[in-house]
Amino acid sequence: MVMADARTLSELAALVGGKVIGDGSLRIRGLNGIEQAGGDEITFVTGRKMADKLATTKAAACIVPSDIEAPGLPCIQVDDPDFAAAVIHNSFLAGSFRARGIHPLAHVGTGASLAEEISVAPFACIGDRVRIGRRVTIHPGVVIGDDSVIGDDTILHANVTIGERSVIGSRVIIHPGVVIGSDGFGYATGRDGRHMKKPQVGTVRIDDDVEIGANSCVDRAAFGTTRIRSGVKIDNQVMIAHNVEIGENSILVAQTGIAGSTRLGRNVVLAAKAGVAGHLEIGDRVRVAAMAGVHGNLPAGVVVGGAPAIEVKKWGRATAAFSRMPEMVKEIRRLRREVDRLTALLESPESKKD
Repeated sequence: MVMADARTLSELAALVGGKVIGDGSLRIRGLNGIEQAGGDEITFVTGRKMADKLATTKAAACIVPSDIEAPGLPCIQVDDPDFAAAVIHNSFLAGSFRARGIHPLAHVGTGASLAEEISVAPFACIGDRVRIGRRVTIHPGVVIGDDSVIGDDTILHANVTIGERSVIGSRVIIHPGVVIGSDGFGYATGRDGRHMKKPQVGTVRIDDDVEIGANSCVDRAAFGTTRIRSGVKIDNQVMIAHNVEIGENSILVAQTGIAGSTRLGRNVVLAAKAGVAGHLEIGDRVRVAAMAGVHGNLPAGVVVGGAPAIEVKKWGRATAAFSRMPEMVKEIRRLRREVDRLTALLESPESKKD
């Protein structure tokens, strides 16, 4: 990706509301890791433990926390270096959209409406009556079902499948292999044990500024809408079942699974391989630890772990106790033998004579 023109350190500081220490006119051409940065790049440290590495970095400047003094090279002091680094890095990498048009090997269905500023790669298949906004990028192998809507500035990477009647917002990024709008997993079981498919006739709606990682799946609703609200970030290989609703700015980490009709509030974090049962209410700002299993409703702000999930501090103590179980079992057996010995002594004829 083409880098942007050089910026002065003062310009970068203004971008993130930081304070310049040193030469504000220093020109910077990019951002890199502390060990990879070159002489025209800026790097960053998130705390004092990393600050020692600045003595050996080749970076021209650094982004540091506000409580760290000048580290011997020009720097920008901010409250949150990690966030500031992301803002600056994105500003360097941001490029203007290049409208390549519709490739001759792409298929566009009847009645489809595509903006003039668009890039559609070979072997993309756009269904009938699809509406696509401005500056949308559609990579090879993408399939967009009939009557779907794609908002402005959205990127659909290779081999993404969008089911019919799905609605995708603006500035959405969907990575390779994602499937949006496949049938939800719904069956009715008869008395003879046979499974009858329940028709899945709902839709999927994904709001603005959502990002979905590779090979994740979002099922269409049985009735109504599966909803991913604005600002949600979804990692690779995540499963979202029919009629689920994900609240604004929530984060779902790799291999998380959410069963049907569960609702997540705002800013919820589900760590890797967390599983959430169906028909639950998960409150705002809930945090679920990796590999946890959530089987009940959770109020706002709680942090849970384990399976079944419990309050995370209690889970930590239980996990610590579990690791000591072999020694505890040995001790219990020893104490039981001692109790048996003492009981036998108390019941002996000699003890009764006394």
